[in-house]
Amino acid sequence: MTLPPRTRRALVRLRRDILFLAAGAPLHLVVAPLLFWAAYLTGRTVAGTSSEAPVFLAAPLALLALAGYGLTEAQRWRFRALCGVDLPRLRLTQAKRQFGYNWLIGPLLGALELLLLALLSIGVAAALILVWIWLVPDEWRIAHHGYTTQATYVTVAGLAALTAVPPLAAGLVRLENLVGRAVLGVSRSDELARRVEDLTESRAGAVDAADAERRRIERDLHDGAQQRLVSLALNLGLAKATLTDLPPEARQAIDAAHREAKDAIEELNNLVRGLHPAVLDELGLDAALSGLAARAPLPVRLRVDLPPDLPQRASPAVEAVAYFVVSEALTNLAKHAPEATRADVTVTRLGGILRVVIADDGTGGADPSRGTGLKGLAQRVRSVDGTFRMSSPVGGPTMMSVELPCPM
Repeated sequence: MTLPPRTRRALVRLRRDILFLAAGAPLHLVVAPLLFWAAYLTGRTVAGTSSEAPVFLAAPLALLALAGYGLTEAQRWRFRALCGVDLPRLRLTQAKRQFGYNWLIGPLLGALELLLLALLSIGVAAALILVWIWLVPDEWRIAHHGYTTQATYVTVAGLAALTAVPPLAAGLVRLENLVGRAVLGVSRSDELARRVEDLTESRAGAVDAADAERRRIERDLHDGAQQRLVSLALNLGLAKATLTDLPPEARQAIDAAHREAKDAIEELNNLVRGLHPAVLDELGLDAALSGLAARAPLPVRLRVDLPPDLPQRASPAVEAVAYFVVSEALTNLAKHAPEATRADVTVTRLGGILRVVIADDGTGGADPSRGTGLKGLAQRVRSVDGTFRMSSPVGGPTMMSVELPCPM
């Protein structure tokens, strides 16, 4: 006989719930006799009625401690295998949650599980009472007239009990899942901490991936388009120097093309340096910032104080952020503060912090909320967990301070 799909699913669910509760009853109730044993020996020890009680008290206490930790792993297996709920593996330092569940909540749940299993057993036995009666000798049935009516009542009561078992079992399983997740699961603070770690790792991966992509683009431009432009400029220069018998119009066209090629090379060089300067990887932050200061349109006083006894350089991502902060600050200074006559750039490393300070003697008035350049700088600094501060009162001076973490 083929059962309807709905009935089949209900039976499968009932079987799972009964197995879950049957597996939980011994795990929950095994602590109860140990607690009674420990309480009994403690009472005798306090009362002084037994000199051996303090010696034997160590046994139930040790078993309770083992049960507090070991039963947690058994409960994890029960929840995962029978309910598909994956509880985290708790550390030994989280004893309060484990002992609270196994010593206090567990016996209460075990009592409910035992009552439900007893109701199921009694319901099955009562529903089959007529079968049990036919197993007794015929003399008993002859001597007890009217047993059929009484057996019918018992059968109806048994069927009613069996009807109540599925919803009660499902409700108890839901209750245990809620309690198990709340006590043995990941707490709100742990979940937030884990999410922060995941977001930090994913953000670091995104920053590294973006930096690697910038390096690839810089390498492709340097080895591809830039080399072709240099070759074009050389050929045009050679043509201008050797082809002296050309008409004036042709020589003018060659001269213009030569100038355009050199301008394109210069713009491409600036673009490549803006993507990721090769000198930053090869010679470090000091050399890269020195190049920026030399190319700046106004005098820049640069001071880089990186202690030589440091075990290693800052990470490539942190050095790149420091470089681009200085580059963008000097670019903004030349673009928006033409009245400035000088700039001071100071880079110091104090333990695990790389501090970059850019100051100028302009008229000030810079507002990070009114432009995308300063917002982009702040976002770039925050991408490596750095801090960005800026002071630019009207009338000047302007000072930008950036602190970047450099784990030792």
